[in-house]
Amino acid sequence: MNASLFASLVDPAILLFFFGILVGAIRSNLEIPAAIAKFCSLYLLLVVGFKGGTNLAATYGSVSAVTFITASTFVEQQGIEAGGYMAVALVLMESPAIIMAVLLANLVRSKSKLVQTAGGVSGAPPLTLRNVMHEAFTDGAHLLLLGGVLIGFLTGDAGKKALLPFTDLQKGILAFFLLDMGLLVAARAKELRQSGAFLSAFGILMPLFNAAVAMALAQAFGLGMGDAFLLTVLTASASYIVVPAVIRYAIPEANPSLYFTMSLAITFPFNILFGLPLYLWVIERLWS
Repeated sequence: MNASLFASLVDPAILLFFFGILVGAIRSNLEIPAAIAKFCSLYLLLVVGFKGGTNLAATYGSVSAVTFITASTFVEQQGIEAGGYMAVALVLMESPAIIMAVLLANLVRSKSKLVQTAGGVSGAPPLTLRNVMHEAFTDGAHLLLLGGVLIGFLTGDAGKKALLPFTDLQKGILAFFLLDMGLLVAARAKELRQSGAFLSAFGILMPLFNAAVAMALAQAFGLGMGDAFLLTVLTASASYIVVPAVIRYAIPEANPSLYFTMSLAITFPFNILFGLPLYLWVIERLWS
C-alpha cells in the first residue's frame, strides 16, 4: 500500500473513532460530556471555515479534510501539477450540503407537527418556503462556518498567523470529536445493522456516480489533469467533520450511527484504498 494512504488510515484521530466504537461496544461508562462535545463541534466549524477563508485570500494553506490531503499527496507523488485553488472548493462545497440538510430536517419537523395535531386539537402554522429557508440560513452552526470563511478572507495571511495557536489545536479537538462520534455510533449500532446492506452499497456506489459526474464537468470546463483529479476526489468524498458537526448541533434527532458511519467507516476507506488510484487511472486515460 502507498505509504501516504497507510498513514491516513493510522491517523490518531481516525483510530480514536474506531476506539470509541470498541469502547461503546463493550458497554464502558466512558462518555464525552455534552458541553464538551458541543464545543468540539463549534470549534471545528469555526476553524475549518476560517482556514477556507484564508485560502480565498491566498491559495495555499492546510486543508483539514484527510481525504483531500491524501489526494493532494498522492497526485504530487505521480508528478502531476494541480492548482492550489481546489482547496477553496472544499469549504465552498460544504454549504449547499448543510443548507439542504437543514431544509429537509425542517420539512420533516413541520410535517410531523401537522400529523401530531391532525385530530383537530390545534393547528400548526402553515409551512412556507420562506420559513424553511430562514431556518436554514440562520442556523447558528452554519452561520459560524460562513462567519469563519468571511473573517479568514478579510484577514488573510495576517489573520492566519494571529490565530495560529488557536487553529493548531484542531488536530486534538478533532480527535475528541471523532472519539465522541465513535461512542455515539456504538450506542446506536443496532439501527445501523437493520439497514446495513443498503447503506454499505450506497456508501460505495454514490461516490462512484459523483466521481463520474465530476470528471465530465472537469472535461467540459477544461481543467488540467491534477485539478480534475482533486475535484473528482472532493465530489466523491463524504464529509465526516464539518457536516456531521452541523448535524450534531442543528439536527440532534438525526442518527449518527447512520450518517457518520457511512461517511467515515464506508466511504472514507473505500476512497482511500480503491477510489484514489481508480479515479486517477480513469482521468489519465481520458486526458491523454
